[in-house]
Amino acid sequence: MSATPPTPNSTATSLDVLMRLAEVIESRKGGDPDKSYVARLFHKGTDTVLKKVGEEATETVMAGKDMAANPSDANRKALVGEFADLWFHAMVAMSHLGLHPHEVVGELARREGLSGLEEFAMRGKVKTSEGGAS
Repeated sequence: MSATPPTPNSTATSLDVLMRLAEVIESRKGGDPDKSYVARLFHKGTDTVLKKVGEEATETVMAGKDMAANPSDANRKALVGEFADLWFHAMVAMSHLGLHPHEVVGELARREGLSGLEEFAMRGKVKTSEGGAS
């Protein structure tokens, strides 16, 4: 099994896909919660939206552990699916909280070229021996 990611079948960039998805998510605000999953999440409010991000993060961790323990095409596909769910629900949360993906992409661009330790130091955080920030 290769660590090289598959090439997308489309000429659209990843950023194009994220921006189109952000537009769709934004268009669901105020939509009918009986006709749209995203409208239903927005309707249920902040706690539901953020809990869904947490659930998806947990499922991504579990799928990552499965992939690490038993690398296979099936586990790879499951992990990609969980990351897609996590990214999607994070984008719903961003929209709900008045953020746009271009803000996050801008922050990633700002951090590009910085070592993780430099970036943590700039934020006043110190890495612990367990790998978390404190």
